[in-house]
Amino acid sequence: MMNEFNENIHRLRKEKESLAYRNIRLYNVRRKISKTLTNIFFMGLVIGLSFVILYPFLKLFPLVFNRLNEIGRPNAVWIPQYPSVKSFQIAYYLLTSIDKLIILKSLLYALVIALIQTFVSAMAGYSLARVNFKGKGIIFAIVILTFIVPPQATLISQYLRFKDFDIFGIFKAITGDKLDLINKPITLYLLAIFGFGVKQSLFIFIFRQFFVSIPHELEEAAVIDGCGFYRTYFRVMLPNAIPAILTVLVFAFVWNYGDTYYTYYFHPKGPYLSIVLNRTFQENQFDFVKSLAWYRFDVMTFTTFSFDAVKQAALLIFLAPLLVLYFIIQKRFVENFEAAGIVG
Repeated sequence: MMNEFNENIHRLRKEKESLAYRNIRLYNVRRKISKTLTNIFFMGLVIGLSFVILYPFLKLFPLVFNRLNEIGRPNAVWIPQYPSVKSFQIAYYLLTSIDKLIILKSLLYALVIALIQTFVSAMAGYSLARVNFKGKGIIFAIVILTFIVPPQATLISQYLRFKDFDIFGIFKAITGDKLDLINKPITLYLLAIFGFGVKQSLFIFIFRQFFVSIPHELEEAAVIDGCGFYRTYFRVMLPNAIPAILTVLVFAFVWNYGDTYYTYYFHPKGPYLSIVLNRTFQENQFDFVKSLAWYRFDVMTFTTFSFDAVKQAALLIFLAPLLVLYFIIQKRFVENFEAAGIVG
């Protein structure tokens, strides 16, 4: 009797273990299926987004790398039937006809303004994050308001201020008249120095949020070691803000390089590739580009499709430095962008 009872217990235990094993296998199978479907979904999403982003560039390929007199024919959809770089030659000649070094000057201008904006924004963000003074909340609210209000709302006042520039009447007392800073590069540098450059309120906000997230123990340790306020900022806080600095520097460089708003109103005659690109390829310039292609580059047939091809080639020349910059720093930039996340 006892043996039969033990056999039944052993059999039930085996069945229970078998059932548990089957449940575990079923759970693992379901988990694998769910994970596979999730991976397929996200892979399809990434492929779809990549196609949406790359599709315009894929459509440009047969347009800009084809013979100008063959553009518009339906037999070349994705691959140019007669490969040629004539559109790039014409576009480059048009962009550099006034100034051979315009691309280099545009890059240098964007870099200098980006450095100024980064330096000033870092100091402003640190002050708003770690320095206690009266009216700090009001000033931070003004920074947010500056970001929300479109720049067109302050354009007239800024333009008039730079048109009749003076500091407490000093210049008028010395020279007898106020200074006209319109169409001078110093205007754009002054905007960056005083925090009104391209998207500069956003940069101040990024730095402020980043410095808020840094532990106060770092500053306390620096004070114990004998560091003053400025030494703590330059020797301790700035080195720890490298992710935010690189993020803001890249954003400032890209946005200033492609800016047409501030450069158009305050320095329209400056050597800025974005302004030249916008001015050169207007609709009323078709006849000029056509005659140039005919007499200088031996393009006998020049249509509106050809004009679009030259315009798109000029746009690719304009974007080339940004694409090179992206491929060089894209991995580090993504890591820094995550590290400089808006927190606090």
